[in-house]
Parts: sequence; structure tokens; C-alpha cells
Amino acid sequence: MIAQRVGVSAMRRAATKPSVFFNQQIPKIVASQSMSTSQSRPVATTKLTPQDGLELLAKQRLSRPISPHLTIYKMEQTWFGASIWTRITGGGLSAAFYVYFGTYLVAPLLGWHVESQSLIAAFGALPLAAKGGLKFLVAWPFTFHFFNGIRHLTYDFALGFAKPEIVKWGWVIWSSSLVAAVGLAFAW
Repeated sequence: MIAQRVGVSAMRRAATKPSVFFNQQIPKIVASQSMSTSQSRPVATTKLTPQDGLELLAKQRLSRPISPHLTIYKMEQTWFGASIWTRITGGGLSAAFYVYFGTYLVAPLLGWHVESQSLIAAFGALPLAAKGGLKFLVAWPFTFHFFNGIRHLTYDFALGFAKPEIVKWGWVIWSSSLVAAVGLAFAW
């Protein structure tokens, strides 16, 4: 709306001042009138009684699409479907980042030691299995979100919507994300 007004006011200013674009053959008043962008149309409303309004609303509700309840789907499609887990891992990663950086921000005020040296020393004192487990818990959401993001990019190109392909790629994403997360957890 603001950009439209700026453009209209610039056109009006250009029409009133001498310019290279407007010569003497084109009257400036005609040019400024033809550049108007205002619209006028009649109002199309009707008065309804409260009962008629409720009936119209009920009619409109009948023509709206209805999404099915999640319980009609197979459990492996709803609970282990990659789409919901992408949202869960993305939300979990975001929440973890907010908690960590919020803690890092208020730690000096509370006297906590969450600087890098303290965290490295605490993590280094853990046994190897605990280190690997913690790194796996951090790495798996990243890898799953990454691999499933690629899958959703293929959905944007309208590829892979056949049911056998959905099942196959679901297994590929779960297995590749788990293998990649284990590799990241125990590689360093």
C-alpha cells in the first residue's frame, strides 16, 4: 500500500514538473488524470437476520474440506512418518539452542561456569560410552533433519509420492540418519 502511494505521488510530481519524458504535445493534466490508480466499485452486501446468517454459515461449513483424524492412518505412517519427525527434531534443536544460549547469557550474573573451558573439562571427564551417547543425542537430530530436508526438497519437485517410494525413502532416511549420527558420535 505504501509503495503504491509512493509510486503514484512520484508519477504526479513527474507530471507537474517539466521532464524529458513529457513534451509539449502531451498535456500534463491528461497525463496526471490517466495515471490515477483509485478504484470504485459498488458495495455488494445484503442484510441478513441472525438465523439466516447461521444457516449461511452452516452451508459454508459443509462445503469446506475436512481433514481426517490421525487415528485412521497406519501407526507407522503417523508416528514414524518422516514429516512429523522433521518438525520434532527442528523444534528440539531450536529449543536446545535457546536454552543453551540463554544459559550462557545469564551464567555470569548467576555465577555459573558454562564457558567453553569448563564444558570441555566436564565432557572430557566422562567415560567413552557416555561421551558417544551424548554426542549421538546431539548428532541424530541434525542428521535426521538434514536428510529429511533433502527428501522434502524432492517433494517440492513432485517426486516420490507413490506409496512404495514413501515407505522405501522412509527406511532410507531413518537408517542413513542413524548411521551418520553414530559415525559423528564416535568419529571424534
